Amino acid sequence: MTYADQVFKQNIQNILDNGVFSENARPKYKDGQMANSKYVTGSFVTYDLQKGEFPITTLRPIPIKSAIKELMWIYQDQTSELSVLEEKYGVKYWGEWGIGDGTIGQRYGETVKKYNIIGKLLEGLAKNPWNRRNIINLWQYEDFEETEGLLPCAFQTMFDVRREKDGQIYLDATLIQRSNDMLVAHHINAMQYVALQMMIAKHFSWKVGKFFYFVNNLHIYDNQFEQANELMKRTASEKEPRLVLNVPDGTNFFDIKPEDFELVDYEPVKPQLKFDLAI
Repeated sequence: MTYADQVFKQNIQNILDNGVFSENARPKYKDGQMANSKYVTGSFVTYDLQKGEFPITTLRPIPIKSAIKELMWIYQDQTSELSVLEEKYGVKYWGEWGIGDGTIGQRYGETVKKYNIIGKLLEGLAKNPWNRRNIINLWQYEDFEETEGLLPCAFQTMFDVRREKDGQIYLDATLIQRSNDMLVAHHINAMQYVALQMMIAKHFSWKVGKFFYFVNNLHIYDNQFEQANELMKRTASEKEPRLVLNVPDGTNFFDIKPEDFELVDYEPVKPQLKFDLAI
């Protein structure tokens, strides 16, 4: 069993055994029913990427390609226009969170653009890699007041560099998430931000180091318990998947494309499970 699968099963069991139920949650299912969940607070895990600990489960297929395209939409295209995500990348599930004007509001990519977040991040790392202010913060109250829209779940990322005894510089990343759907989105979000970490590392010709993942509210929705029990019964792959970015060191952040990523040795258990999304 891979490291990520061990963590996955431990989290599911923890929620099932020790979780409490939400009482007035925001999301609803498509039929209008309130989407309550069973949750725990304060989930934290470290993945040492240099040791091959990649945060993706093999207990069910994870849509790696669409997840990375979504990342590019946010941090390269820097827009919340659904047409860009749908027509350029062929990813259409974000339409559920549209606000009626063809966008998801002043959120995610629009926030990145408004505050020049990537530009400032790359500039800061170039000027002084050792500074401790390399932060992406999507939680901007001014933006929330400007338009309607889903408030960011994965809202803060921090980056640090370190030079090890081998002389190599390693880039570490910490993702902080206010809320996370354990069965559906957990490994999608984690994998996306490892991909972002890899893109930044490539930009500066550094190695990827450790990925730290903190989720404040980690939950399983009340229509997912059957799927949770099925995942607990499955036997995971023995192969440890690896995400590879096939571009030369020094490749500009904005020149990296979704097809430059390759997921190696990924043999997820099938069939895929069906989940009714809470929106």
